[in-house]
Amino acid sequence: MAPSRRRLLDAGLALVAAGLIGGLFAREGLDADSLVDAFTIAVLVVITREDIDRRIIPNRIVLPAWAIVLVANFALHPGQWWYWLVASFGCGYLFYILARFSNGGLGMGDVKLVAFLGAALGRDVVPALVIGAALGALVSIAIIVRHGAEGRERTIPYGPFLAAGAIAVLIFL
Repeated sequence: MAPSRRRLLDAGLALVAAGLIGGLFAREGLDADSLVDAFTIAVLVVITREDIDRRIIPNRIVLPAWAIVLVANFALHPGQWWYWLVASFGCGYLFYILARFSNGGLGMGDVKLVAFLGAALGRDVVPALVIGAALGALVSIAIIVRHGAEGRERTIPYGPFLAAGAIAVLIFL
């Protein structure tokens, strides 16, 4: 991608992130939980850009973000720490199993992203994953309809769909 187009994309994504975070604060107010949610949205926007541009979810972004939101949610909800832990590791393990059997359809970046989403969303990770999977399926169906059998050989980055599902849950649920 040309540098000028990349800067334009980055500026657009920054505006999208600011709008999403502004909408979150307008709905939830400004407290510790909403700050964790805002951090999550910012990370998801960056991950989306990386996955679209490079088809990778970088460990240098997702792993520290995972640790930050997990520790933050442990601190903010000490009596419910195990919800966050089970959501994170349970979803991460489920996607790990799916990745092992998907013949390259899911990567380890997707696994780590889902573990991050579990740490950030807790119990709400399930509707986020359903929304993300549905969005990914719609795009996949559109590709197959447009390109026929050849469309089955195309790949799409899955991270943006998972991120969209998580952001929808953070803002609307």
